[in-house]
Formats: sequence, C-alpha cells, structure tokens
Amino acid sequence: MPQFAKSVTATVPAKVNLALGVGPLRADGYHELATVYQAVGLYDEITVSRRSAGSGITISAAGPDAESVPIDRTNLAWQAAELVSSQADAEPDVHIHIDKRIPIAGGMAGGSADAAGALLACDVLWRASLPREQMAELASELGSDIPFLLYGGTAIGTGRGENITSAMARGSYHWVFAVSDRGLPTPKVYAECDRLRTGSQVGEPTVPPSLMEALLAGDPIRVGESLVNDLQPAAISLRPELDLVLEIGNDAGALGSLVSGSGPTCAFLVADEEAALDLAVSLSASGLCSGVERATGPVGGAKLKES
Repeated sequence: MPQFAKSVTATVPAKVNLALGVGPLRADGYHELATVYQAVGLYDEITVSRRSAGSGITISAAGPDAESVPIDRTNLAWQAAELVSSQADAEPDVHIHIDKRIPIAGGMAGGSADAAGALLACDVLWRASLPREQMAELASELGSDIPFLLYGGTAIGTGRGENITSAMARGSYHWVFAVSDRGLPTPKVYAECDRLRTGSQVGEPTVPPSLMEALLAGDPIRVGESLVNDLQPAAISLRPELDLVLEIGNDAGALGSLVSGSGPTCAFLVADEEAALDLAVSLSASGLCSGVERATGPVGGAKLKES
C-alpha cells in the first residue's frame, strides 16, 4: 500500500433490526430504544479521494437511487468527513463518491452506512488512527445506527441505539427485502408511533429473551417467530400497502417478517437460498414493491481498500 493513499474505499453493509423496542420520548427528543441489529450483505461503496488544497468537499453518487442522494452538507458522509478532519487536524479537501445499493429512506440505514464508510475512509486517508472508542463517539454524533455499522455482525443497541454490545449469535440467515419506490422519513414514522400510542402507558423497551435464545441456538425458525418491531404499526398506518406486502411474504412461506426499521422496506427471513429465490419471484409478481433484494447475514462491518 502507498504511504499516503490518493483514495480510500469503504464497503459498508445495510442492517435489519431483528427486534426494535421503542420506549417513551426522552427529554432530548429521542426515544429510548432496545434493538437487535444484524448486518446483511447488501452494500454501499464509499470512495474518498484527495482534492487540491482549499477545494473543500464534493459528493457524487451512482446507482439506482443516485438522483436522490444529497450532494451537499445535508449528506451524513459530508458531515463525517468534517468530523474526522477536525480530529485529524487536516483540511477537508476530499471528493466523496457513493455507489448506492442500499435503499434510500428504506429503514436499512443506507445514509448511516455512507457516514460510517466516510468516517473510516477519511481516518485512513489522513492517517488519523483514531482509537475505536473515539470513532464510535464520532459515529454516535452523526446517527444512532452508525456505531453498529462500523463493526457489523449481530449486536444489541440501547440508548437511542448507539450503545452497542456484541450479541452471542450462531448460524447464517437468508433474507429477502421488498423495496418501495418511495422512502419513508424516520422522524415521520416516530411521530406517527407517538400519535398511535397517545393515552397509552409506554414502558421501557426490552429485547425479547426468545430472540436472543434463538440466535444463540442458531435456529432460524425460532428467530423468525421472534421478530418484532414497535414502529411497524406506524409505518403501516402511513403506508397501508405494507400490510399486503407482509401478507404475501408470509403466505409464500417466510419464517418471519417485519417492516425493517422505520420502513418502508419489508424484511422476510427464509429457510435457505432456494426459498429466498421463490419468495423474491412472488414479491416481484405482486406489483406492490419496486424491487426485491436477497442477502445473507450476519456479515462483518466496513471493509477498507487503499489506492
């Protein structure tokens, strides 16, 4: 590898929440969460390249949803580059190119993946060598999912999701994702969740013991039976057609299903690759989703390559 790379590429996975418990609204405006993340083999590729001194940050994107990727400071990858530059005492003169495959505003942490990739790529590009704990702190400043995506695997998230504890999990899992052509903004889903629970006593969220036992045993049938998402009623309230998508997947033999994160992507756990292909065909034929992706999990976190 060259001593000073001209560019660094990070390949970062998507995530699915096997469980997402949503507690009461906190004083800081976030909700208390208890979630189980799993990284899945659907990736964005983020390449950070040096630019001439004083030229600042630019962003470009490619892929099916490229036109929806913000190319200004509202992009979390841009903000990630600024954060690392402040820690590395480096000028943020870089171009960030995002090769997009993770659905945008789809509940699979696509924007968070891009931020995680930019954090790690900039750290290597500028030879900052930030400690793991410091990198996780920077990640949590940007978003709740980002600390998990640095490392991947299967993990429990608490707080607003940023406090990560590795989970004891065995086995490999086959997933099918039904993708919508319209994103669903996360704040809107949480607001709808609060509206639906008005007048109800909302307790502290917990991770289902049955799910953790199933993961420890590496039993996909029991994992499928234990999938749960407190945001699912809100996502379906905003997009009633999601209920039909879930029904199609369940009728086609999925071991379990749920809306992924804040949606609108629907996630289906299946027995094997053959079952994944069959379900993908059924979902595509339904006309209710704009695309179908297949992936396995858990996978590792971001991978880096210098050039």
